[in-house]
Amino acid sequence: MLRRFLNHEKGITGLETAIILIAFVVVAAVFAYTALSAGLFSTQKSQEAVYSGLKEARSTLELRGPVVAPANNTGADGTIKQIAFTVSNVLGGEAIDFTVPTAATANNGLALTGTNSTNKVVINYYDQNQKVTNLFWTITKLGKDDGDSLLETNEKFQITVGNTTNGTSGGNLIDALSADYLGINTTFNLEVVTPVGAVLTIERTIPAYIDTIMNLR
Repeated sequence: MLRRFLNHEKGITGLETAIILIAFVVVAAVFAYTALSAGLFSTQKSQEAVYSGLKEARSTLELRGPVVAPANNTGADGTIKQIAFTVSNVLGGEAIDFTVPTAATANNGLALTGTNSTNKVVINYYDQNQKVTNLFWTITKLGKDDGDSLLETNEKFQITVGNTTNGTSGGNLIDALSADYLGINTTFNLEVVTPVGAVLTIERTIPAYIDTIMNLR
């Protein structure tokens, strides 16, 4: 009887040990799954951050060549009516949409804003006296071009802020900067803001005498 009773106790102890062992295994499996899921989630987020950073870097503009400024009036008290420059993609990266903006009303040198606007690239102007946002601009495609408005690998676009003719089809800098024209000895900045990537900032100074066409070095 005693031997049977002791054998019965051993059986109970073995069963309890098995239950405890199974519980430990289950808890460890749950923790392992949680840790693995957290690791996979972190890896996925890190991958997204890396790809996002690469997209930003590959969607950045590069200034190619001079900044040209045609005059509205020449001389020691002259003014500038346009600013033209050429851009391309750095690293031969992501295409940037340079759809030309819709001109705002009244030929004021500005692009249309709101739901009816067409441009994704915004060009802003500022100097020591003023800041004007969303200027009107046009593009001229130079060299290799596949016919669309996307600035892609090996393509170059010449951006002209303001129109060739004064007072037509959107106006120019004389219209946009009506508060204080861009004249001699003025340091100005143009900001080319793209949907993704870094902002391209162009800083130049107008010399003390304005010629008909100037290369702002």
